[in-house]
Amino acid sequence: MARVSLDSTPRSLTGIPSSVLTVPMENKYQCQQCLQVLRKPVQAQCGHRFCVHCFKLLTSNGPKPCQACRQEEIYEEPQSILNSSEAFADNAAGREIASLPAKCLNEECSWCGTVKDYEAHHENECEFDRVVCDACHSTVQRRDKERHSERECEARTLNCKFCKVTFPFKEIKAHDEICIKFPIQCKDCGKKKIPREKMSDHARNCAKSKSGCPFSEVGCKTVMENGKTLGDHEQGSVMEHLRLLLAMVLSLLRPRAEAPGPGEWQEDSGLGLYRAPEEGGSAGAGAGAGAGASVSLETKVVALENIVTVLNREVERSALSLEAASRQHRLDQDKIEALSGKVHQLERTLNTRELQLADSERILRELQHCTYDGVFVWKISDFAKRRQDATAGRMPAMFSPAFYSSKYGYKMCLRLYLNGDGTGRGTHLSLFFVVMRGKCDALLKWPFSQKVTLMLLDQNNREHIIDAFRPDVSSTSFQRPVSEMNIASGCPLFCPLAKLTGKSSYLRDDTIFIKAIVDLTGL
Repeated sequence: MARVSLDSTPRSLTGIPSSVLTVPMENKYQCQQCLQVLRKPVQAQCGHRFCVHCFKLLTSNGPKPCQACRQEEIYEEPQSILNSSEAFADNAAGREIASLPAKCLNEECSWCGTVKDYEAHHENECEFDRVVCDACHSTVQRRDKERHSERECEARTLNCKFCKVTFPFKEIKAHDEICIKFPIQCKDCGKKKIPREKMSDHARNCAKSKSGCPFSEVGCKTVMENGKTLGDHEQGSVMEHLRLLLAMVLSLLRPRAEAPGPGEWQEDSGLGLYRAPEEGGSAGAGAGAGAGASVSLETKVVALENIVTVLNREVERSALSLEAASRQHRLDQDKIEALSGKVHQLERTLNTRELQLADSERILRELQHCTYDGVFVWKISDFAKRRQDATAGRMPAMFSPAFYSSKYGYKMCLRLYLNGDGTGRGTHLSLFFVVMRGKCDALLKWPFSQKVTLMLLDQNNREHIIDAFRPDVSSTSFQRPVSEMNIASGCPLFCPLAKLTGKSSYLRDDTIFIKAIVDLTGL
């Protein structure tokens, strides 16, 4: 009796719920451990059956006494000792259980079948089973899981339709506030759907966007639209700007000028300004007022110095940002050049592949119609359209696929003028035979001298139109080819076009058949 290695048994579940069965469960189908229907039954040496998973758990720490034997009061060592090395797969019981009638545990599900089908196809696939959402860990029916994951799950992730960044659903509003590609509206011109990252560029170029004059710090109230240049305003408002600057300078100097009190500033040649001497308490009061004005002036000077310091820091910060932007621009340019080079290389590769594909398609078409016995049948469909093209001069001639006298023999094709050529133009089909350059021409006998028979087949198999000729060995048409094909030679008056009108047996379903036979005698 074959023993089973439980260590090599694949991971499985405990027993099948007894409620799956549509018939009462017999004791012989019950696992002695989980008390459910046996799943992959294993029989111990005492005769009791267990699920393979349950038996593996029981004996994972070594042999154990069989509790079922004790309950039935038939315990006897060593037969009642559960040992993995003495257990074997009970295939007979497994087959019996597999054939038992079963139903789905879910009341909403109408599935019925056998236990075998339940395990193999339905147990883990029932659309009414409740499964756990990987994101929010809530339970939903399997049939609703996809909809839940896409539309209802609070922990689902979304891809921003503007910047393609992935973020949790609950952060959608926060992301919209910072998304660089989120469309916003210009408050000045009303234009909509401007990406947030391009709004600053739009504001600089927006015709209705407004900005203040640089002299607004000293009192200029002019607000300009981008359509009006700053230079025009500065040129037209020079005097106004000078008056505003003068007023600011005077406001800074005025406390100092008023400081002497009753005394006056006087001018002395060579000495500049000096204050006239004063008497008594008036001089002391004037000194106090002058000290107060000096403190006020120093306070304003300190404030202006602080403003200049802040402005200098801003200039330095702007310079650093400009330098970083310049470096990034250079890096972006290098990347663009590298990507452009790759694109050009890929375009060249693609063009090469297209040429190779076209060549492969041409070879495949030749192989599909190619013959190697000197006999070739050429089917020409869409005769009416091709005839119109030939008459209009769009495609006066057409070549057949190549065919051979043998695998390594002469390579040949046919050339057909549907509106005639030479003496047959406008009145006859002209059919010519062409010798082509082949891979094994060096092994063949030249000039080509085999008899050639050309035929327009009667599709009623009654009266074919036939013309045959033997090559003129002195003609260049039958010498060894030095180009892709020699000059065509054949029958310019091969078939009158009148025979292809009306209910012609040579033209059926807008199709004609031309046959060429090369006499292989002597080859």
